[in-house]
Amino acid sequence: MSQPVPGKPALLTVDDDPSVSRAVARDLRRRYGERYRIVRAESGDAALEALRELKLRGGAVALILADYRMPGMSGIEFLEQAMDLYPMARRVLLTAYADTGAAIDAINLVDLDHYLLKPWDPPEEKLYPVVDSLLEAWAASDRRPVDETRVVGHRWSPRSSAVREFLARNQLAYTWYMSDESEGRRLLAAADIDDRSLPVVICADGTVLVEPTDTELAQHLGLRTDPSGDFYDLVVVGGGPAGLGAALYGASEGLRTVLVERTAAGGQAGQSSRIENYLGFPDGVSGSQLADRARRQATRFGAELITTRDVIALECNGSARSVRFADDTRIHAHTVILATGVAYRSLAAEGLDELTGRGVYYGSAVTEAARCADQDVYIVGGANSAGQAALYLARGAKSVTIVVRAPSLTASMSHYLIAQIDQTPGVHVRTCSEVVGVAGSDHLESIRLRNNATGEVETVDAGFLFLFIGAAPRTDWLDGLVARDDHGFILSGPDLVEDEKAHATWPLDRAPHHLETSVPGVYAAGDVRSQSAKRVASAVGEGAMAVMLVHRYLGQL
Repeated sequence: MSQPVPGKPALLTVDDDPSVSRAVARDLRRRYGERYRIVRAESGDAALEALRELKLRGGAVALILADYRMPGMSGIEFLEQAMDLYPMARRVLLTAYADTGAAIDAINLVDLDHYLLKPWDPPEEKLYPVVDSLLEAWAASDRRPVDETRVVGHRWSPRSSAVREFLARNQLAYTWYMSDESEGRRLLAAADIDDRSLPVVICADGTVLVEPTDTELAQHLGLRTDPSGDFYDLVVVGGGPAGLGAALYGASEGLRTVLVERTAAGGQAGQSSRIENYLGFPDGVSGSQLADRARRQATRFGAELITTRDVIALECNGSARSVRFADDTRIHAHTVILATGVAYRSLAAEGLDELTGRGVYYGSAVTEAARCADQDVYIVGGANSAGQAALYLARGAKSVTIVVRAPSLTASMSHYLIAQIDQTPGVHVRTCSEVVGVAGSDHLESIRLRNNATGEVETVDAGFLFLFIGAAPRTDWLDGLVARDDHGFILSGPDLVEDEKAHATWPLDRAPHHLETSVPGVYAAGDVRSQSAKRVASAVGEGAMAVMLVHRYLGQL
């Protein structure tokens, strides 16, 4: 094994085949040897030893390339342990064609950045472009050591679950301790806090947060919650695919851009376990991975991203457009893009409110997936998000049942997902059915299902219930200023013109731009827009298109 020496950032490659190991190291050294130290190992244990030595000496690791098939420790097992030592290093799996399925699984398991097929010749075409891109992303990222944040809470506490979900969605590392276990009790005693004040978050610097709000978590754990200025070229409201697309293209086109998000980048798409119909990712990509890459890309171009800020009003002040926050502060801009997406509708079922966060969750609670192992899981909803969650949870759950009111999934779910559900053991679909009640002591234990065709009500055992019902736009705060349709979705462009009442409020002689709302200079993109496609790709495209129209608007001022 080549010995790690601190100084230059390291590129580490591990392969149990000496000839392959030497070939990878040779190709990496040929292109990157002047700027990076190439570290070669021929087993997972040896590679971990090299990483630990680098860690002790304060060395940096930019990229780790591991072979999938290694005796004693597979490439995936090695990368899992390597993440603990160098979580910001980019991770690549080297695999044969027959093992591509394992590589796809590793995308979610170890947040894999890329996988390469053997052979990678010529490296100028198959190796170097991939490594160039990953090293560029690594160089632009925040590479400070990940400090340990500890969370102590009750297993079935809604707020404990919400805190963990917030940290996970914002890519903030933490360790979870249950309050009724020994280590959890020890941490509470050390902080002099009893278990009636949960959850408790203990930051790396020793700060103790008792029942913290999302804003408190963000402020103490390094997320930006305040804009750096008060006037921008473009304010983007909402951090889903449309908002991230708008922020990326706005900043890359030279606009001073700020994105405001209330929870975490990615929106509902960021919670998807696997998106398979997004252009450029033939093997699928997790929502969190896509959101994280988009966030890093937008900030690399100079966009500001601020979180945990609730926008409560949009105001027109002459040619300026102002966004007002819940604390009555404002930021101003020439233009605004509304990309607030949609929220899941509440389900009116007996007992459901009391058990929300205690086995009942709206959307795909990523932190709860591991706890679904060997459980009977029910999912309400027939759209793609429900199908993606069902397939993901089916990996460990005892059974997964999708409950839909419709007679089939074909009207609301993509064909490829329906085909996968049909072929996945343990996933069942109950059509013409709905949840009418839930029950349990301190957490969900059973569900009452009604067959709408027969009227029969059945009680079934269930450990978890995930709800993906309908899409309600978050647009009440625009009331009286921006025209919306009967369901609250924002009217724009041609739809604005066709609506006589809305078009009557249009103040300019020119026709509104394609995505422009009833307020000139304010655009809508993504799911919040009336008649939108409700797909990730179209949302990203609309975000990019809105920026083009922003430029057109600014040129007319």
